[in-house]
Amino acid sequence: MSVLIDQQSTQHQPLPVRLARRIDRLQPSPIREILKVIDQPEMISFAGGLPSSDSFPQLSVEGFDHQQLQYGATEGDLALRKYIAEDLGRRSLHVSADQVLILSGSQQGIDLVAKLMVEQGTRVAVESPSYLAALQVFSLFGAEYLSYTPDTITDLQRRSPALTYAIPTFQNPTGHCYSAAQRSQLAQVCDANGSVLFEDDPYRELCFGDCNRQPVCSLLERTSWIYQSSFSKVLAPGLRLGYLVCSPDLYPTLSWLKQAADLHSNRLSQHIVLQQLLEPGAVQRLQRVNQRYKIKRDAFALSLQQYFSDIACWQVPDGGLFFWLTLSTDKKIDTRQLLQQALQHNVAFMPGEPFFPAGSQSASCFRLNFSHATPEQADRGLCVLSQLIREVI
Repeated sequence: MSVLIDQQSTQHQPLPVRLARRIDRLQPSPIREILKVIDQPEMISFAGGLPSSDSFPQLSVEGFDHQQLQYGATEGDLALRKYIAEDLGRRSLHVSADQVLILSGSQQGIDLVAKLMVEQGTRVAVESPSYLAALQVFSLFGAEYLSYTPDTITDLQRRSPALTYAIPTFQNPTGHCYSAAQRSQLAQVCDANGSVLFEDDPYRELCFGDCNRQPVCSLLERTSWIYQSSFSKVLAPGLRLGYLVCSPDLYPTLSWLKQAADLHSNRLSQHIVLQQLLEPGAVQRLQRVNQRYKIKRDAFALSLQQYFSDIACWQVPDGGLFFWLTLSTDKKIDTRQLLQQALQHNVAFMPGEPFFPAGSQSASCFRLNFSHATPEQADRGLCVLSQLIREVI
């Protein structure tokens, strides 16, 4: 007698997995999701903060010591840390190499600071709008947001956040650069209420105008602080290298948190970055990069004026990589829905909603990166995008 066996019945169903409660708050990065589609032929991308490919330096591993293939110090290679400390001194932020922690990209710095400072209900002050990947991390750890703008900094004095996160120089997404008065206000408020200042400064070197870029952390007198930057925008994001410095009281714990995360950052990347920083023509290379970006920014601004002058408002940024547009309409526009229509026409951009701490509401704002597309592509893409918006409003 033959017996027929149901193959499906013999397969065990996986048992339920008990995940950490915070996973319920985890959301995918909208930027990373959009970047999955921008490599499609004919796609014009204004989405991610992608440096222009022609800005990348010629890299080599000349002089790389075979011993650097061995495990290294969690804090990073000493020669690079010394260079960073000296460079920060020229920015009026006086630190020692023992306060420098090399990161596997500045996003790691946000993760480490969140692990250090944020748990369920921790009050975190953030600009509104703010860098969406920072909001992604802070939300995961349970932050309770206190929103502010450069014009409402003094309101934080009576609200006493545990952590204040700011991008004072060419802010992401708005491109705003804090004035000297706004920087002073932020430092005074953090000193007064004891809030730890976390200053994110990845765009400082991409400057096309005359503006105050002094680190706010250099103005603090009492409170603890963390300052971080990245080599992604001035060299190449694929190197995945950044750094943070902080007040001495926070450094040991941040270093231990990095040990638990990845032991140490890529030593080959550290060698390449230091080699580039010490190149005799490093200053001239950065000047050429900024000149090319300024040309792209100016061409982008002209195209915006042509296609958007009657339906949106914006400020021309003095640095960084972005324009921030606010639609001139009483009707609230959900730019996430607009993105889906734009993608069907081979245009990608960043909707505004994820940049706000309460990002579920329609924002009628969106961010446009001007560095990646050629001026010709940008003009064509902005024309398409303006036509889609006119259909909506």
